[in-house]
Amino acid sequence: MNADGRRMTADGGQRKKISPQLVIFDIDGTLVNAFPAVVSSLNFATTRLGYPPQDPEVIERNVGWGERHLLSRFVRPEDIEPIIAHYREHHQTALLTGTSFMPGAAAILPELSRQGYQIAVATNRPQWSTEIILKVLNIRHFFAAIVAGDMVARPKPAPDMLNQILKVCCVEADSAVFVGDMTVDVETGHNAGVRVIAVTTGTSTLAEIQALRPFGVVSSLDEIWQLIS
Repeated sequence: MNADGRRMTADGGQRKKISPQLVIFDIDGTLVNAFPAVVSSLNFATTRLGYPPQDPEVIERNVGWGERHLLSRFVRPEDIEPIIAHYREHHQTALLTGTSFMPGAAAILPELSRQGYQIAVATNRPQWSTEIILKVLNIRHFFAAIVAGDMVARPKPAPDMLNQILKVCCVEADSAVFVGDMTVDVETGHNAGVRVIAVTTGTSTLAEIQALRPFGVVSSLDEIWQLIS
């Protein structure tokens, strides 16, 4: 901390602490590492349709914009519906063993709850797979609102998810913070007028995140306390 009370963030910047009433989290790459399940399910689906297995890094790089966007990157347009069906068939089982907490996630949720923050989830995942993840990790009870990609007219980076959460939680945009790992999360926060803390545990690079000027950048969820009080 500097003499004027400001704290250094992971991106080398300086930010005053904020005191939000509501902390909203993305899921993949932020709270949860479900990449093993995604890679396994996608390669199951592609090979069922006669495509070669895809590189895990390429798959992970395309996570975050929703299920249909992800799968459409790896097949011809006429195979989008079949690959979605195969992917979902496999993914509902793969998530049971291919899902774990990101660093700091298991500790921060109960601590935020203990300190009286409202907590919510905004994810481009569809509702069905979001519910599986929250149940597997036994964290659903922490959230005052859960909004998935197929529950709004426009998924991230449109502001619809955050706007819906703010309404449900009866919180103004300037009293909330959105924690995400990708550029799409930063864009979503900007579009909704919500401050964003970006965590560098996902597939967006630090340079990509910094270019969008989030409120702060941290290297793990443990460091959020440097920015909120």
